Amino acid sequence: MKRRGWVALGLLAYLGLPYLLVQRLGLGLIREGRQGERAVALTFDDGPDPRTTPAVLDALREAGARATFFVVAGRAEAHPGLVARMLAEGHEVGAHGARHRHAWGRSPRGAFRDPGAAARRVSAVVGRPVPLHRPPHGGYTLATVLGQRAAGLTGAHWSVEGRDWHASATPEGLRSRLRALVRPGAVVVLHDAGPGARVTVPGLPGLLADLRARGYRLVPLGELEGASPLTPADLPRRVMGGLDALLDRLGGVRYAGGRADNLFRVGRVRFPLAGITLADGTPVPRGTPVAEFHVNNPLMVDLGLRRSVRLAREDFRDVARELVARPELQGAEVVFCLSALSPLLATLGFETHDLPPATARRLHLWANVLRRAYGSPPDAPEPKLSVMERTAFLERYGTPPSI
Repeated sequence: MKRRGWVALGLLAYLGLPYLLVQRLGLGLIREGRQGERAVALTFDDGPDPRTTPAVLDALREAGARATFFVVAGRAEAHPGLVARMLAEGHEVGAHGARHRHAWGRSPRGAFRDPGAAARRVSAVVGRPVPLHRPPHGGYTLATVLGQRAAGLTGAHWSVEGRDWHASATPEGLRSRLRALVRPGAVVVLHDAGPGARVTVPGLPGLLADLRARGYRLVPLGELEGASPLTPADLPRRVMGGLDALLDRLGGVRYAGGRADNLFRVGRVRFPLAGITLADGTPVPRGTPVAEFHVNNPLMVDLGLRRSVRLAREDFRDVARELVARPELQGAEVVFCLSALSPLLATLGFETHDLPPATARRLHLWANVLRRAYGSPPDAPEPKLSVMERTAFLERYGTPPSI
């Protein structure tokens, strides 16, 4: 192999694979919890800073919220009183770095040594070992991964990025972004120091109020249910979630209510079946403009069917508002879903119709793929069409179109 080929292979092993498998997919890292409990872990990087960290602690205390702080070793050593306050008020402290420098800009030796050095110095300030480490910028190389392992540390990433550090970020923009992206089990990354603090400090009280109003408990990462390092067995669920997100973007499908914690995603399509007539005699020809909804599979799996039914009654109200508010859905004549969940949807007012055999086989295969990915037995019921006429749906779950 030519020299350039060996260089490319070395870069792939040192940067490419850690970026893809660890930084992006989260293999070996804690990045989120289960969605069965309405809890969120807020995490703060880059502190402590006496100019900004106290305001973050004040806001958390006022809201009765606890969080996790990933502190820079030198700043923790310079401001031990702030670290002591974090601990006294029930927060969790982890190591962020001995130096705040992206792993890609460090030598392999420096990247390997930094996690252990940071953890030892932060542990000395805290007074006990700190098990969690988040490298600066969440950046990984092979040396970073090996350095965490050698130091006995668990890497902690995130599932929701506040982007408070961005030059265009504003406090209200931060609140709006997190209202849309937060879901049960989310790990949110914010900053109590550095450029991000200029947005997070003024925005945090309102953000905390938003989350509490939606019924979220705010807990340290170590207390988040199901928050454990991602294993290869967890990757199918992670990959399937990414595939769902990609297909949603391509198809114009969005979470109802603009919230990632909604049980349903909805988009406009042309009706894909022929020969369907509703129970009241209304035909639904192939190609009719309709609203198709999809279930938020990870949320439903973690909630279980009984709790999902209760949530569905609430979240269908957001679907009804989407039918009225979104221009592309205002002409939708029916609301439908092709799935193996027809018995559940029948309890919520939907008619059930059989599918053509070829369509049923294809959807049954896909349903079993989904069940395997999300850890359920691959014995999905036969998929069917669940459908409700637009006016009936709005009368049941929203405001009738005549008003």
